[in-house]
Amino acid sequence: QAHLSESGGGLVQPGDSLRLSCAQSGHTFSRYAVAWFRRAPGKDYEFVAAIHRTGTDIFYGDSVKGRFTISRDNANKTVYLQMNSLKPEDTARYYCGAKQDSLFAARGRDWGWYDYWGQGTQVTVSS
Repeated sequence: QAHLSESGGGLVQPGDSLRLSCAQSGHTFSRYAVAWFRRAPGKDYEFVAAIHRTGTDIFYGDSVKGRFTISRDNANKTVYLQMNSLKPEDTARYYCGAKQDSLFAARGRDWGWYDYWGQGTQVTVSS
């Protein structure tokens, strides 16, 4: 079982940057695809970004393309989400999910595909 822990959230101003981290413990990290989703109050989960277990395939949600970058460090069992040019509409609780499977290309953007989740980290963008 994969145990995930997010960190790096906070209160920032529009245009600022943040880097979120998703650390995994309890299993072989390199076997898992990892994704970031977010949920704003009163809204459904929104796909943000996902990275294949090898790092070779990456997907981004349309609202974050060109501003956010997902990466992974398998040696340190961590996936990062670098968020630049933050906007008030990026305000949400950000969650990372993990899945050990070969269907990443077809299912990697699907919240329901992931088996393991962290508790989330809050990102608030406000002036």
